[in-house]
Amino acid sequence: MEAPAELCATEPSTGLQFVELSHPWGHGMPVWPGNNDVKIERIVNHALHGVMAQKLTTTMQNGTHINAPIHLIQGGADISSLGIERFFGNGVVLDIPKKKWELVTEQDLEKAKPAIQQGDIVIVNTGWHQKYSDSQEYFGHAPGLSKKAAEWLIAKKPAMVGVDTAAIDHPLATSLGGQRNGPLMKRLPKEYQAETGRDPKKDHPEWNAAHRVLLGAGIPTIENVGGGLAQVSGKRCTFHAYPWKWLGGDGCVIRLMAILDASGNYRIEKGA
Repeated sequence: MEAPAELCATEPSTGLQFVELSHPWGHGMPVWPGNNDVKIERIVNHALHGVMAQKLTTTMQNGTHINAPIHLIQGGADISSLGIERFFGNGVVLDIPKKKWELVTEQDLEKAKPAIQQGDIVIVNTGWHQKYSDSQEYFGHAPGLSKKAAEWLIAKKPAMVGVDTAAIDHPLATSLGGQRNGPLMKRLPKEYQAETGRDPKKDHPEWNAAHRVLLGAGIPTIENVGGGLAQVSGKRCTFHAYPWKWLGGDGCVIRLMAILDASGNYRIEKGA
């Protein structure tokens, strides 16, 4: 599948393909239900000052972003403490299509190709990035990673784990459902019970179970992966996912890119 031109660029001398895996970031973008909108102010402008500068008021868990262990783990590493080798390297995009409220299981991960190698950046494509919007569907009806799937991933020793949903976990395992100050989406638990015939608290008894397992193992996570993800689904890629060097940072907006070499010939040249 070809990504739209705005999501893919080819470097002419090497043939390297750069595929955008980030959602657009800015005013009016989808934000986690209950959070304030991203606020962008022009503190000086061209008409009056001859220059433009903008002031941002936001949390860092908006759009395509990385979470450091400290996000959910007290005493965990912050963004600035994570080694830079985590944010650039080889990895896989696993094609694991999922529908409303389904779980990504350890069996799904075991069967997915190409196989995960130690040190990989692992991105799970459920297809949900196509629904990215300010909607109850995108946030409240999404699939999620099971706790056992997270434990299976930890055994593979990945550098990072990313998903194309708003949260690593199933929505009913987050504050959107009945967990921790929830439900932020008031109708969600009742809707889940009415549609599935199951008790959401029994199906999802732990708050952010998969996310806490991954971050507790020191594995940073990426949420809201998007862009041209379908083009690289089921492939091995090189990823660029650098955050700011933010002291004490719990997370950070990133520009996530996949880099493909169709020829297999490209190598970084040695320094002089």
